[in-house]
Amino acid sequence: MRLHHLLDPLLLGLPGLAGRPGPARGVLLISAGGLGDTVLFARVVERFAALAEPGESVTVLLRADAARMAFLFPAGIAVEAVDFRRLRHADYRRRLFARLYRAHYRLVVHTDYLRHPDLDEALVAAARAPETAAMDPRPSPKHGRRLDANRRLYRRLFDSGAAVQDKVLRWARFADFLTGQPAPPPVLPLPAASLPPPAALPAPTVVFQPFSAVAAKQSPPALWQAIIAALPAGWQVRVAGHPADLDRNPDFRPLLEVPGVTFEPAPFQALASILRAARLVISVDTACMHLAAVLGTPTLCLASAAYVGEIVPYDPAIMPANLRVLRADPDCRGCLGTCRFPLERGMYPCVAALDPAEAAAIAAAMATP
Repeated sequence: MRLHHLLDPLLLGLPGLAGRPGPARGVLLISAGGLGDTVLFARVVERFAALAEPGESVTVLLRADAARMAFLFPAGIAVEAVDFRRLRHADYRRRLFARLYRAHYRLVVHTDYLRHPDLDEALVAAARAPETAAMDPRPSPKHGRRLDANRRLYRRLFDSGAAVQDKVLRWARFADFLTGQPAPPPVLPLPAASLPPPAALPAPTVVFQPFSAVAAKQSPPALWQAIIAALPAGWQVRVAGHPADLDRNPDFRPLLEVPGVTFEPAPFQALASILRAARLVISVDTACMHLAAVLGTPTLCLASAAYVGEIVPYDPAIMPANLRVLRADPDCRGCLGTCRFPLERGMYPCVAALDPAEAAAIAAAMATP
């Protein structure tokens, strides 16, 4: 038994001894996914914000790392950033539980289909809001019994349907259920007026994002070299990432020795301005790709087949015209990252199957006005 299983009954009981002044007010939306999920949630957050009563505040609770994408949210939406790595530490947990309780939200909506009973769902319990809602959780062999027990936390539960379906459309249907106002599928690119201004770039620029937190999703340097060779003369390439990405992937360093290729370590909000000014973004299926897609920049995604049907490619109902996805189509598509096959040259087989010549030809065609 973990320590917080013993502590939580005490931690959840202590704040109540002090009481809370005034009536419950405000809406808390919990979105505990990563950076890419937060980019996509920005397209539906206004639909959930419509649950606020006149004069009420709306707060989105995000993972601290994912809060770096909160600049995409509409003005007026507050952000509560939670360090989930510290959430298992008793003192941090106690202070966060007390803060959520004192905020005295009228409504808490857990927007995630994938949930953890000891982390994000514990925050729903801590808030003790009079109104709560969530989707039925993703089936979990490990946490299924405790997730079922936590259904008592929610006054309204939504059956969102099949376990594998487009993430954005699942959110949109959940928002429709809560508001009682069905709306058309969201348009994926964000309104230009709400975005950071484009950066001033000295030459036509292509942004590469070849790195993934899951190294097996990365295409090899040779594929990126083929793309560089296919780009128009005089165009520049910026390889986006954190310096640690190069430390973890030293075989990509030779790309930076090619004339016109530089490393771009800008944080996401500054990177968004660069992406808006770029002629083309080429990325693995990671947060940078989602960001480029919602910014409206021409984007080529070099994707695994792992998230077909849920994330990449997006459902045809919301697939933006600025995005092209290159992927293999194996029978095992939609595995959600639980690949049952041995890696090929350090890659998932579906990633190893991508043809460098095809990727270069598509990139060249997208770069041609």
